[in-house]
Amino acid sequence: MGVSLMIGFQFAKTRDKASSGITLSKFQSTKKLLKTATIAVSFGIAVAIAHTKQAQAVTITFDDLPGSQNPIANGYAGLNWENFYYLNTTSFTPSGYVNGTVSPENVAYNGFEKTVAISTVDDIFDFNSAYLTAAWNENLTVLVEGFIGGESGQRKYSQTVLLNTQAPTLFTFDFLGIDYLRFTSSGGNNAGYNGKGTHFAMDNFSFNKKTKPVPEPITMFSSLAAGGMGLALHRKFKQQKNIKQ
Repeated sequence: MGVSLMIGFQFAKTRDKASSGITLSKFQSTKKLLKTATIAVSFGIAVAIAHTKQAQAVTITFDDLPGSQNPIANGYAGLNWENFYYLNTTSFTPSGYVNGTVSPENVAYNGFEKTVAISTVDDIFDFNSAYLTAAWNENLTVLVEGFIGGESGQRKYSQTVLLNTQAPTLFTFDFLGIDYLRFTSSGGNNAGYNGKGTHFAMDNFSFNKKTKPVPEPITMFSSLAAGGMGLALHRKFKQQKNIKQ
């Protein structure tokens, strides 16, 4: 009788140990699956971030535009230009246009004092910075706004800057992921030059042009892989639960 009890005890102990080993093996397997899924998702995110950062900054100097004074045509530097003109300041009358020339010989300006805009159709861009100078009025106010979804879309950014006529001022904006950029000038006092109005000069416009986010194939694969692993884990746990019941 004692021997039988001892054998029974040893058998139960061995069975418990085997069961524990199976449970541990399942736990380790599940842990590996979770780790793999996490790596897949992290890799997909890293690829997406790298894709976003690959766009390099471009500086527009307007110096490659021909002639002495003309509207900036749509498509220049891959952007659309609304009411923007350019001016060769080499022999122009003393003014903020001349003083605001950073890279000889052209500057852009708001024609006829109108509100001006820079936009894209299918892409987005980051507006980094620009040199701005008042043409005729000291302490000229310029409201700079960035939108997504066009002029009637969502306004993401708004910044007001104050310009002088004596020298160009570099303003950093960091308007990220926009497709419509608007400048509205107003106010100021006549600086005594042979001209008047709320015109302003712009030079060395810096931006990053980007494409609207589209999932990369490898990113989509990573997401699908992670999702598939998650579903497999869910089914595995469900099966284990049913067996235990």
